[in-house]
Amino acid sequence: MDQELSERLNHVEIKLSYSEDMLDQLNQTIFKQQQQIEFLYGEIKALKEASNKVGGEFRSLRDEIPPHY
Repeated sequence: MDQELSERLNHVEIKLSYSEDMLDQLNQTIFKQQQQIEFLYGEIKALKEASNKVGGEFRSLRDEIPPHY
């Protein structure tokens, strides 16, 4: 019985170790994604500011009539 309990405990410890490793990897992934989101947010903000300086309001190409009309 002690042998069975020891094996079960060992199995649980192994699973816990894998779970901790996976949690660390997920945390690192989320951290990297947050950095990318912040970078892209800054890029979008800079593009909006540059577009406002150059052309005023944003105009969609869909709103313009093609040259063959």
